[in-house]
Amino acid sequence: MLQKKKRLAIPIMTHPGIELCGSTVLKAVTDGQAHADAICALNDRFPADAVTAIMDLTVEAEAFGAQIRFSENEIPSILGRLVHDAGSVAGLEVPSLDKGRIPEYLKANRIVASRIKDKKVFGGCIGPFSLAGRLFDLSELMMAMYIEPETVTMLLEKCTAFITSYLLAMKGTGIDGVILAEPASGLVSNDDCYLYSSVYVRRIVDAVQDDGFSIVLHNCGNTGHCTDAMIRSGASALHFGNRADMVEALKTCPPELPVMGNIDPVTVMQQASPEQVYAAVSELLGKTAGFGNFILSTGCDVPPRTPVVNIQAFYQALSDYNEKD
Repeated sequence: MLQKKKRLAIPIMTHPGIELCGSTVLKAVTDGQAHADAICALNDRFPADAVTAIMDLTVEAEAFGAQIRFSENEIPSILGRLVHDAGSVAGLEVPSLDKGRIPEYLKANRIVASRIKDKKVFGGCIGPFSLAGRLFDLSELMMAMYIEPETVTMLLEKCTAFITSYLLAMKGTGIDGVILAEPASGLVSNDDCYLYSSVYVRRIVDAVQDDGFSIVLHNCGNTGHCTDAMIRSGASALHFGNRADMVEALKTCPPELPVMGNIDPVTVMQQASPEQVYAAVSELLGKTAGFGNFILSTGCDVPPRTPVVNIQAFYQALSDYNEKD
């Protein structure tokens, strides 16, 4: 990437592929074949420089035993709390990889890796702090960081152990890396983001990342205040949400570290007109023109019911920029 003159694009986008297949969100998040078909359909239609799996932040919590609400065409959500104090956290078992929908997500990765050979394939996984928040309730977890930090640490240890085993299994499917989503860590200070997220992400990175497998750390909760903590995670690349100032993020990050973001997936990609999408992408590309480590992306997963014409406008703006450059 750093050697290419043309700007690359890796949007986090799978849901439009589900619609291209005439399938449903429910089918894609429960059936690895349907998930893989959606990724491949989108790849056949649009020229991304890498493909990504669905950013479903309920899969890992479900494996631990959390209850999930499913609907036909909406992203799954967590119901209630699984753990609530030191005793329940102590009794929480680190699940095996045959729990819940984990096998289906590994299946999707395996299929896509076998079908797409000409570009990188990235799976998706929640980060340790965000997973802990889903199991404990995020607002309660943030209070517990100050009232009972030992409980939070115990839970993070279990989350980290599970995510490490899951990513090693993902690595075994033949994919090239993972988007590790830590949005909840952007809601705390830089120091707490480091202590309760980056320290654990670093352990995952050390166990899993190598020349053939990259971890891209995504934090759409970061408004710029915890970029330092993200850098210290050791991830191969950083991915920023639309709340961050992309130019300021690039100024903060080392020039050899790939930095990705951050077109708003909802107000721009889903809700704006094609002309507005084109203008937003063109503006971002212009602002980041001086940074060779920037990769155009969306700020988060592109949601269901995003118009195809808006996706076309995203890539047209990129193509026009690259031709002009």
